[in-house]
Amino acid sequence: MPKPHLTVACILHKNGKFLFVREKEADEVVYNQPAGHVEINETLIEAAEREVLEETGWEAEITGFLGIYHYTSNKTGICYVRHLFVASADNFRADIELDKDIIDTCWMSIEEAKAVKHQMRSPLVLQNLDDFKERNHYPLSLISPRCWRDFNHEC
Repeated sequence: MPKPHLTVACILHKNGKFLFVREKEADEVVYNQPAGHVEINETLIEAAEREVLEETGWEAEITGFLGIYHYTSNKTGICYVRHLFVASADNFRADIELDKDIIDTCWMSIEEAKAVKHQMRSPLVLQNLDDFKERNHYPLSLISPRCWRDFNHEC
C-alpha cells in the first residue's frame, strides 16, 4: 500500500487578495497556494515557511493553523495529507530564484480564483479559501514545535 505524501500549504492574504503560484504540473499550468512536501528533520512550520519562500520569494511568518486535509489524486492515485497554515507576507526577496516548476505568482480575490476554477491544482485550493473565510484560525500551539526522534527513527 502506498504511503501518503505529507505536505504543507499556506494561505497568504493581503488587501482582499490571496497569493497563488502558477506552476507546471505534467503538461498543464495550474494554480495553487504555496505548498510542498515536508523534508526530513523539518517541522511542519519550518516546511511551510520554506515552501512559501522557495515558491514565491516572500518571507512568511506563520500566524495560524486552519486544519488537515486529505486528497487523493484521480490522475496519480497519490494520497496527500495537507497541513494548512495562515501566514503573513511582509518582506519580498527579489534575490530568490523560484522553484523550477513555478511560472510566476499572483494575488487574486476569491472571485478571481473561482473564475479560473478549472485550472486549480486540486479541489483543495478553493476549499481552503472558503475555509479561511468561514472556519476558525487555530493557534500554532496546536502544532508541536519540535521534530521528535527516538532511537530507531528520525523525523
